Amino acid sequence: MSMRTDPVGDPSPRSLPSPGHPYALHRAAKQEALVPELNRLTRLHYAGCAEYRRLVDVLHGGPRQVDRCEDFPYLPVRLFKHYELRSVPEADLVRTLSSSGTSGQAVSRIHLDKDTAARQTRALTEIAGSFIGSRRLPMLIVDCPATLANRAGFSARTAGILGFSIFGRNPTHALDDDMQIDSGAIEAFLARHGEGPVLVFGFTAVVWQHFVLALAARGASLSIPGGILIHGGGWKKLASAAVSPDEFKSRLRRLTGIARVHNYYGMVEQTGSIFMECEHGFLHASDYSEVIIRDPLDFKVVAPGVPGLIQLLSVLPHSYPGHSILTEDTGTMVGVDDCPCGRQGARFQVHGRLKDAETRGCSDVDHHPA
Repeated sequence: MSMRTDPVGDPSPRSLPSPGHPYALHRAAKQEALVPELNRLTRLHYAGCAEYRRLVDVLHGGPRQVDRCEDFPYLPVRLFKHYELRSVPEADLVRTLSSSGTSGQAVSRIHLDKDTAARQTRALTEIAGSFIGSRRLPMLIVDCPATLANRAGFSARTAGILGFSIFGRNPTHALDDDMQIDSGAIEAFLARHGEGPVLVFGFTAVVWQHFVLALAARGASLSIPGGILIHGGGWKKLASAAVSPDEFKSRLRRLTGIARVHNYYGMVEQTGSIFMECEHGFLHASDYSEVIIRDPLDFKVVAPGVPGLIQLLSVLPHSYPGHSILTEDTGTMVGVDDCPCGRQGARFQVHGRLKDAETRGCSDVDHHPA
């Protein structure tokens, strides 16, 4: 992976990992690769976004050249709800993503230009492809068709479905627009594809509430032994209902036969830089990103095993200053370059929202599409 410090304002997508190897860099090599590019992004956004410039001046005393990922200035993620944060002219934008806040809440609006959207797609392709392979699989979407209705200013759910659709073919929605199981559509899909590997995708709360629990309530089951479930977002609702990841996987397997399950952690503010769960149950930072855990009181970096606030860094955002954000989620660093799965980089766990943090509802849903 070769990074370079390009002139401020040059957003060309040259500084990305080598194709097919998104977990190749050990800690020292990763720092060497990420730091120059993140320094460049800080300068680019400081010059191109007046709101970011004011926030960095107030929160961090201005930008500075740093030598470690831990030292980059970060923006608290909720600021994306209250400021128009973009670093390119409005005419260059091709898409705006929105978090799915509950009624009356402000939502984050993330502005993408063609370059940033392309970088996000490439990163997602490399990261997810390293878990499920490069071959496009028949795709069962555990959501309703109406979720995809708005392609211009779409939600995190819409972006997730569209993003993962690059791995699928013959997409079929498992739910109708009333968020009820569409038995006919599922039966037809399994009649065509049920004997081979299939990709099943959905947001965690939707999969649990409208698929797993709905099947159980009907006394029904499905046979998808070759299914690979990719799911993310919405753990807050499951945690409040005391549903553990192990229970989620266990009940899903009993009702559908799906044994391969990969959760992912990510957010609309850093689309593309997802953190996939490996076979041993740990989330991994790819070569495109880094994760840091900070004490919620003094914001110092904490040691592995100590819970704290999650900071996320990514080399992907060029059209908006989302390359270093402090989330409102808590987690624990488990280790670096030492996962039994063989992937290099940080492995960590997410515990949930910081107590008393503003309710965000990024991918949580009740009964209607975002």
